[in-house]
Amino acid sequence: MNTIVAIATASGVGAIALIRVSGEGAVGLVDSVFTKTKDQRPKTEIGVKSKDLRLRSFSLKGQESWTLHFGKIIDNDRVIDEVVVSLFRSPRSYTGEDLVEISCHGSEYIQHEILQLLIRKGGRMASPGEFTQRAFLNGKLDLSQAEAVSDLIASSSRASHQLAMDQIRGGFSSEISELRMRLLELVSLIELELDFSEEDVEFADRSRLRDIVGDIQLKVDSLVGSFQLGNVLKNGVPVAIVGETNVGKSTLLNAILKEDKAIVSDIAGTTRDVIEDTIHVGGILFRFIDTAGLRHTDDTIESMGIERSYQQIEKARIVILVTDPTAPEEQSLKWVKAVQNRIREDQGFVIVVNKGDVEDLSIARLSTIESSVISTQSSESKKLRIVLVSAKYRSGLEELERALLDHVNLQPLEDHDVIVTNARHYDALVRVQEAVMRVMSGLDTGISGDFLSQDIREILHYLGEITGEISTDEILGNIFASFCIGK
Repeated sequence: MNTIVAIATASGVGAIALIRVSGEGAVGLVDSVFTKTKDQRPKTEIGVKSKDLRLRSFSLKGQESWTLHFGKIIDNDRVIDEVVVSLFRSPRSYTGEDLVEISCHGSEYIQHEILQLLIRKGGRMASPGEFTQRAFLNGKLDLSQAEAVSDLIASSSRASHQLAMDQIRGGFSSEISELRMRLLELVSLIELELDFSEEDVEFADRSRLRDIVGDIQLKVDSLVGSFQLGNVLKNGVPVAIVGETNVGKSTLLNAILKEDKAIVSDIAGTTRDVIEDTIHVGGILFRFIDTAGLRHTDDTIESMGIERSYQQIEKARIVILVTDPTAPEEQSLKWVKAVQNRIREDQGFVIVVNKGDVEDLSIARLSTIESSVISTQSSESKKLRIVLVSAKYRSGLEELERALLDHVNLQPLEDHDVIVTNARHYDALVRVQEAVMRVMSGLDTGISGDFLSQDIREILHYLGEITGEISTDEILGNIFASFCIGK
């Protein structure tokens, strides 16, 4: 009997826990340990004594799908717990098989007693992700939708939740399926030509073929390009907070997080390593990284911290440079330009003039930085923002948050465009991109149909890998091994 069982809720003590059972023998397995309570037996029928009715045995096997049943889990004569059993019959269940869910009290002892009882009665402990893997194998989900289940469980912000939900609903799958259908039609016509090669017949119009492949190229390029946004929305937008020593970087981090995460001191060089924490801003998860202050020093440990600060600038999607209006103007501008020279075109850059409570100095310094930095900015660049804040009194933070959100282009998400978040999908799409370029090149050079067909079939292969139409045990094993047991 290949019936799997697992605890589906997180470990620990809670009010309710859920135990899942799936497979051909799921209903019979649970039925062997479950009995209804007396007050739920049928009411007395006309002409039948209630005593006779009480003698009738209750069986889950005769119950309708999508029904709930309150009763007891019993091991011989010992009552383990009072539970609610949910019944889902094949094929209209999550796994596509008969599926039973037992809602019991959240005691870890009760959970494991029921689990061990089911295993002794013939069930098998499920492996990680096996319920979702069965859903995939039974056609309830394609592979990209199955992976989105894991993303949904791990979602930690409104944006990552929306991306996972869109993928579960099949938005990404439908895009891939549409591309595959168009390509299948083309490759069929090209291969039909090969069957009539001696008659020199052309079934696939080359100009139409070019138009279709061109459309596919645009779509694939868009999907590949969306991965950078999808990846940061899924894992959080990395933001590096940099600047000279004692300009208020740690104070700013504490103000953003609304807690004393970083040590604040008047002593220069207090922060010697990166400090990281996360916060949600406008439904987006941002990962803030406080770094060691930038200055020239002979201290070996502090120098290592400063080097890590530059490394964080390289890794960040957005860089916040904190400046102090009370510091010498020439010194501040030197560090502004030093950091600006390290900013890439794909990075956001926010200059924070801190200590806005020193109003006259702050406004004057902001004006100086604006005239100095903007004059060296490309006219096409919209990545730079300059913000006046007081980290000490936590003023100006709303404008800083708006500046951060402006650097994350959420338009594709708001327009419900498909956004790629999975590295495996991205890798497959890059291979599709390469094969599409070979097809376009082949059309330009008038390559023969058999070579065109081979390149198009390669595209079909990699698109099929995304949705699972083409898969191997190794791929499936790697994907579902990352799932939690019970999902």
